[in-house]
Amino acid sequence: MPEPDDAKGPSDLDGPRYRALVTKVGLDGHDRGVKVVARMLRDAGFEVIYGGLRQTPETVAATALEEDVDVVGLSMHSGGHLTLAPAVVEALRRRGLRTPVVVGGIIPSRDIDRLHELGVSEVLTPGASQTQVVEAVTRAITSTSGTSGR
Repeated sequence: MPEPDDAKGPSDLDGPRYRALVTKVGLDGHDRGVKVVARMLRDAGFEVIYGGLRQTPETVAATALEEDVDVVGLSMHSGGHLTLAPAVVEALRRRGLRTPVVVGGIIPSRDIDRLHELGVSEVLTPGASQTQVVEAVTRAITSTSGTSGR
């Protein structure tokens, strides 16, 4: 059986898996969505690290480094996405990480292109299906795999 650090890819539970950190930054305490996404990813074969609520960009980056994750998923419902998500990207880069960041939640369509410009790999909005979530997260990982996300 392959070890988890072998070739990466979501798979059945007997194969290698991507590692995803999902968390909330800022003062937003709404955690139902991030827990649903964590379960979606786990059910798709990802190893999921739940970072919890009220994290700072620095604690997210420190956890991403410590847990050697392939992707960081941020759930945003407080309107701080244009400030907090780029701050997480910057905190990761300061630690030498190219880990992609995926943002999901209440994101106005007018802000999606700006988030991409600010370094966010993928943006998911309310109602995204499990297939859409898994595809977006996998796309974020595989599009940066040549630059070593971890």
